[in-house]
Amino acid sequence: MHGAFADSSGWYGAMDRLRKDGYPVRAASNPLRGLPSDSAYVRDFLNSIKGPIILAGHSYGGEVITNAAAGDPDVKALVYVAASVPDVGESLADLTAHLVDHPATPLPLQEVEFTKPDGTQANDVYIDRAKFREVFAADVNPTVAAGMADAQEPIDLAALNQTATAAAWKTIPSWYLVAKQDQAISPDLERWMAKRIGAHTVEIDSSHAAMVSHPGAIADLVEQADRGTS
Repeated sequence: MHGAFADSSGWYGAMDRLRKDGYPVRAASNPLRGLPSDSAYVRDFLNSIKGPIILAGHSYGGEVITNAAAGDPDVKALVYVAASVPDVGESLADLTAHLVDHPATPLPLQEVEFTKPDGTQANDVYIDRAKFREVFAADVNPTVAAGMADAQEPIDLAALNQTATAAAWKTIPSWYLVAKQDQAISPDLERWMAKRIGAHTVEIDSSHAAMVSHPGAIADLVEQADRGTS
């Protein structure tokens, strides 16, 4: 499950490796319209899959899988990749505000107003394209990172303050990948979240876009989660 400013194509490298190792894979599209509706959308997607599921989420996608997987008996493991992992009643803004020794610099966001289907006004946010690679994908090939910047999927600004209503990690075993060079989420905050949820944790020298720059590490972590819950 991708997060804000990304799309499902970021998982392609890890998916290719998992297919070669015999795993069936699916990548859900995250609508990025708000935590309640995004979670409901992903829960319906999970209901369409038969058999045990290892559910992975990156960045804001971590919040979505935390909500969506709660109570789903088919989800046997959660894999968080440089992800936000809330407890019940916490929002992305709450997590970002948590005090750590080395906090991340606020992202260079740009707002674009849009009209919702009901006629009300809202705001999407994007990362400034000129700074996208620096803060999101510093170790990604510059040409690939430029494409990611130009094709980034925005998130509704309201989603940043919407709170989790469930915490699947309380009942489902979790794995967490800390991106030690992350400029979007503080690595210290990632470590704190991973420790709080009792996740099996690995750390790699990666930017925020770890699934793009280190697909092998992501595939390895998914396979660790499979072996650890078999």
